[in-house]
Amino acid sequence: MRTIKEIIIHCTATPQGKHITVDTIRNWHLKRNFKDIGYHYVIYLNGLIKRGRMDSVVGAHVKGKNKHSIGIAYVGGIDGEGKPKDTMRPLQEIAMVNLLHSLKKAYPNATIHGHNEFSNKACPSFDVQEKYGWI
Repeated sequence: MRTIKEIIIHCTATPQGKHITVDTIRNWHLKRNFKDIGYHYVIYLNGLIKRGRMDSVVGAHVKGKNKHSIGIAYVGGIDGEGKPKDTMRPLQEIAMVNLLHSLKKAYPNATIHGHNEFSNKACPSFDVQEKYGWI
């Protein structure tokens, strides 16, 4: 069992409202020579939470942080002009809160972060501490 210290939130950096799947992301990541999809969970536009990697498997989502983290990505994160934007739909918001609560129950000492806290990126296109710091 891995020691999980961080739960890290991402976006797929896809246009608002454009549906993509775990298989789509997996294909992107395989083309970048990943072993599999880099995330552990993906939250679809309709709020469905899909499994990427198993929690027991080290992810590939934040350089230097993968060994002890869980990666979650929500579909979206880009507005119609290609700029970063929190595009989460209400069902995605509900799913994210439920998933974060579940993961905190499984990994009570883990802290919740955005990808942008560890890298010079906009991802997940919002301030995770402001939005989910209460969890």
